[in-house]
Amino acid sequence: MSSILAGPLTDHCFTSVAHSGTAKGKSITIAGVPTYLSAPQAPAASGVETVILYFSDVFGPFYINAQLVQDYYASQGFTVVGIDYFFGDPVHLHLDKPGFDRPTWRTKSVEQARASVPKWVDGVKEMFGANVNYCAVGFCFGAPYVFQVAATDMLSCAAVAHPTSLTEELLRASKVPLLFSCAETDSAFPAPFRRHVEDILVEKKATYYFQLFSGVSHGFGTRGDPEVETERWAKEECQRAMVRWFKRFTSSK
Repeated sequence: MSSILAGPLTDHCFTSVAHSGTAKGKSITIAGVPTYLSAPQAPAASGVETVILYFSDVFGPFYINAQLVQDYYASQGFTVVGIDYFFGDPVHLHLDKPGFDRPTWRTKSVEQARASVPKWVDGVKEMFGANVNYCAVGFCFGAPYVFQVAATDMLSCAAVAHPTSLTEELLRASKVPLLFSCAETDSAFPAPFRRHVEDILVEKKATYYFQLFSGVSHGFGTRGDPEVETERWAKEECQRAMVRWFKRFTSSK
């Protein structure tokens, strides 16, 4: 049996501070799945487009925080597509409702993601073609789907922040350079799990990079409080590092 390297969703996965800003992307449909699309203002300097597959946390790709992150990637020259495997039913629509059945919502959402991600990925490839670079990034709920795609020959590299539901089987199957952005306080991805992941990557002789931020908890990469300097810096540095990671493995192709 494959060992667990990142646990299931925890209370931290369902908390957020909404960020302020104006989204610049638009809603499209890929393979029947709602998708957030954010495109760069100018063609890639290399002449080869890079497409980022964005796998969101439980707040979905149309949550303002996620939109702003995707728009930031686009401002750095990437085309970004964010899958809405919640089909318009992200968790924040329910958090203030008395009696919200979170486990049932989670089960439904996982089933939807399992069914929609493969056809959506195929749709992305059909939409953009073979003569582009592909990278993937995932936060919390979205992390295991990054690893599913990383087990194929599609990606140049991948990145995850505060992952959940990661198994040893998924990690070992990955074929691409991996970035992990991690929180000091994370009950889903605590230090023993993180160190086990590192041991496996060393054993595999994989290319990898770990960031570890003190003073923040699970969710900091997209849902931290921008009014708290430590949380704001960690979130921004996480995203800057991801952009550098994507550029490192696509700029020479």
